[in-house]
Amino acid sequence: QVHLVESGGGLVQPGGSLGLACAASGNGISFSAMGWYRQAPGNERELVATITRASSTNYADSVKGRFTISRDNAKNTVYLQMNSLKPEDTAVYYCNAKQRYSSLNYWGQGTQVTVSS
Repeated sequence: QVHLVESGGGLVQPGGSLGLACAASGNGISFSAMGWYRQAPGNERELVATITRASSTNYADSVKGRFTISRDNAKNTVYLQMNSLKPEDTAVYYCNAKQRYSSLNYWGQGTQVTVSS
């Protein structure tokens, strides 16, 4: 069974920085693409950033130049460094991981990020 555990959310002032981490566990399982999505109240879940196993990245236009996604394949962990945060970045952030050699797709429980003065 696969579990994704997120950490690092919280409250930060506009212009501040915050880092998220997501550790994926599963006996003998590795992951191809991993990523972060977010959902603000009243909105649909949207892509923030994804990263392939070879570390090719993709970002939403709204976060380009401010957010950086990275991963550690040995630890099955994906990170999201968020800089220059804006109030509109406030949302629940979800980790996603696609199982390698499979169509299975997993989600974390979500972590709240609030940008407010």
